[in-house]
Parts: sequence; C-alpha cells; structure tokens
Amino acid sequence: MDYAEPVSLVGKYASLVPLSSSHHDGLSEAVQDGELWNLWYTSIPTPDGIKKEINRRLDLQRLGIMNPFCVLDSNQKPIGMTSFMNIDQQNFRLEIGSTWYRHSAQKTAINTECKLMLLRHAFGKLKCIAVEFRTHFFNLESRRAIERIGAKLDGILRHHQINYHPNAKESLRDTCVYSIVASEFPAVEVHLIHLLRRSG
Repeated sequence: MDYAEPVSLVGKYASLVPLSSSHHDGLSEAVQDGELWNLWYTSIPTPDGIKKEINRRLDLQRLGIMNPFCVLDSNQKPIGMTSFMNIDQQNFRLEIGSTWYRHSAQKTAINTECKLMLLRHAFGKLKCIAVEFRTHFFNLESRRAIERIGAKLDGILRHHQINYHPNAKESLRDTCVYSIVASEFPAVEVHLIHLLRRSG
C-alpha cells in the first residue's frame, strides 16, 4: 500500500480526512483560536498563510513523502492539521508530525484519538516497523504529549535546524526525536484506549 495514498480515519471525537483546498476557510478560522502562529518554537501558518501551507503539503504528497490530513471535530468542523511525513516506504518508516489543533481542542481526547488512529493505520495497514515523532527541545507541551502516548526518546539532534520564526531571531533548533517501534505498539494501543476511556 502506498504510504502517501489518501485515506480517511474516523473516530468518536474526531476524523482525519485527506487535506484539500476546501478546508481553507475552516482552517483559517481554527488557527486564529489562540493565535498559534506566535509560538516561536514551532511552525504554524498565519490565517493568510493557510492556502500556501495546504499547497505545500499537497505538493509533498505528490512527491510521495507526505500524506496530509485535515482534522475534523465530531461536528465535521476543521480544527487542525496533521500528517504522515518524511515517508521512507523502502524502510517501512514514517513520522507523524506537522500537527496543530485550535487552542480550544488542545488537551482534549482529540489528540489521543488521532494518534491512536494514525498509529493503527501505520502499524496495521502500512506495516511500519517504526513511527517517529519530532519536536523542538523547548516545545515542552509537545514533548509531554508525545511521551504521554508512549513514545520513547531516541535522542536530541543538536543544532539540527535554523529557526526562521520572526520571534526566534534565527536561533538554532535542537530537535527531540521520539519513536514507537512495531513490537511496542500493542502496549501503546492498550494505553491509548485506556486514556480515551478515562476522558470519555
């Protein structure tokens, strides 16, 4: 199965659908909840930059190295974006990343359920041997969320990238690399189901 092939994943709290230009207005509204683009340690588009970001992700999908999703809430309203990225199908690996949710959807069951759906697809349908997560060293909320779902820290890539965010003064980014390997997923799946039951 082509890792970049569009697919829809449906859950109780959220759905992941293939990203398209039709999601522009909803995502432009969603990103204004919390003015997420002001976070210096991550890269989230401004409302005016949503069209460019959608096109960027779709271009990468055509190259076979990304599978982008729009996140919909239970009312089918766009609330964010996520993706399979840095796809390495030859080695049965990919990264789950480029994820953001509107502020009011953060710290809810939505992220847990989305990660469960993505991991089930990656390990079950795509037969991945490992799934990565990467985030900025100073993105403490993201690091806690990644660790909460059961990913383990592989290491820190020091001075991995230049951060061009206007509030970052082109500082150097240290990137924390986490992963879940296939043999760990059964326990991670049970853990995520438990978290969802507690939140429900």
